[in-house]
Amino acid sequence: MIGRHFNEVSRIMSVASHASKFSAPPVNAAGQIPLIGLNLAEMQAALAAHGLPGFRSKQVWHWIYQRGVRDFDSMANLPKDMRALLTEKYSIERPVVANEQRSEDGTIKWLLKLSDGQMVETVFIPEKARGTLCVSSQVGCTLTCKFCHTGTQPLVRNLGSHEILQQIMHARDVLEEWPKSGEKQTTFINQDGGRDLTNIVMMGMGEPLYNYDNVAKALKICMDADGLNISKRRITLSTSGVVPQIKQCGEELNVNLAISLHASNDELRSQIMPINNKYPLAELLDACRNYPGVNDIRRITFEYVMLKDVNDSDAQANELADLLYGIPCKINLIPFNPWDGSGYETSTESRVGTFARILENAGYDAPVRRPRGRDILAACGQLKSASLRARKTES
Repeated sequence: MIGRHFNEVSRIMSVASHASKFSAPPVNAAGQIPLIGLNLAEMQAALAAHGLPGFRSKQVWHWIYQRGVRDFDSMANLPKDMRALLTEKYSIERPVVANEQRSEDGTIKWLLKLSDGQMVETVFIPEKARGTLCVSSQVGCTLTCKFCHTGTQPLVRNLGSHEILQQIMHARDVLEEWPKSGEKQTTFINQDGGRDLTNIVMMGMGEPLYNYDNVAKALKICMDADGLNISKRRITLSTSGVVPQIKQCGEELNVNLAISLHASNDELRSQIMPINNKYPLAELLDACRNYPGVNDIRRITFEYVMLKDVNDSDAQANELADLLYGIPCKINLIPFNPWDGSGYETSTESRVGTFARILENAGYDAPVRRPRGRDILAACGQLKSASLRARKTES
């Protein structure tokens, strides 16, 4: 028992050490401190250091998160000298758009340049009843999942909480989802009578739970009714299985949980997802069973990329059904999205269909995810190559 507790503590410390080693820069190239990403208490403390009263912080917070302004001079109810001070010391900048690509299916992918020149990719996926933004948490990735393009790019650094929020705020800029002058936040709508951006998924570049503190801070501001006001029911965090942080995520954020599973046994999963050597299936699934709030209404999503002749047999479908028994869940079957040099092929449509039927007959909801944005390398597991090409072109 003592040994198990020691191992758990050491693994939590390992995650914290990782976060420290790959931390985001605290200031931008001009030496300004980002105000985006600070919670209200931190913003109050920062501005109090300049002798500014607390109510001014609330005004700035309102302008940033509810009005979406991009410069301090737009904060009309602030004194001119205060706006000058904020402009000198602080930043509310957005990332620079290095490239925007639009798929034939309506998907938009942005290659965003951060203040230190590093780049991440963010993807907006419009659907009839909702619009989902796929947000990155790291530049590169610390994991090396064999079928994932991002995993072939070494981790450069974690994103700061401001850089995670900047991706969402940039999407709102493009989609024109900030209220116009005189409107309340709840009144801004698109031409069809609702927001285009309705859902957030932490499924972009990187492993969110290896950057937990920044991700959690950003998502809390997202969920704040006085912040970006996005319900936790509309936010999903996807992890490859960083077990120590799964419970913490559930207790502190209680957002929807998605697990990148992709195999029905430890041997295969360790081959294609080396993180399984550190957090094997028994530990991972135990964390899922105990995820706070999970029930038959609010289920965990297991993501399963279909790799031809690797993980798509009838026997593996039955094994998967047995493996997940008793966990309120659905299983998203994802046809593999090809990229040059992957060494994998997509399972045939008939094979995916048979795999799905086996799971459905076992009582699971097993939808097949329709690939989006493949033509611009914006589909699941494809985020990487465009940013590398762009950076090489600039050098």
